[in-house]
Amino acid sequence: MTFADQAARAAEEIRAAVAATDAEMMQAMIAELARAGRVVCYGVGREGLMMRALAMRLYHMGLDTHVVGDMSCPPVGTGDLLLVSAGPGSFSTVNGLIGVARAAGARVACVTAQPQGMAPQSADLVLHIPAQTMASDQGKAASSVLPMGSLFEGAQYLAFELLILGLRDHLGVPPDAMRARHTNLE
Repeated sequence: MTFADQAARAAEEIRAAVAATDAEMMQAMIAELARAGRVVCYGVGREGLMMRALAMRLYHMGLDTHVVGDMSCPPVGTGDLLLVSAGPGSFSTVNGLIGVARAAGARVACVTAQPQGMAPQSADLVLHIPAQTMASDQGKAASSVLPMGSLFEGAQYLAFELLILGLRDHLGVPPDAMRARHTNLE
């Protein structure tokens, strides 16, 4: 397979995964984010990088947004949202954080490729992005040209940018207001 063929196949796989994401779930996530007092994001590995990218965009939208593990991350409580990623359906750290957030009264939303997993089953809201993860990258289950969980992570990036577009419209945030919140320390 040529480089161009691989690029076309990878782009099509990401497009198909995002297109298969339920639009009603996306609208529910937009509504959940819009009403949250504070949003705290978390993911492990490369999923964590996608969650950090989403947190940055949520901050650009004007939401009180933080990332678990950053020194400036405040506690969560009633009215707040812990937004986690668990592509394969479960990670020990994600499951633990869900328990802490719930005990503090926060709501939980989970982005996953495996909605039957422990983390999404413990969440108030699930955004299911049907894509290969490391839980399905071997043997007959493997279907992506991309390695390991890359399809899910790539689909997260695109789905999150579309989520931001929907949230921007929902909240009436003009693009210039987003740009004004971008750092000038680069």
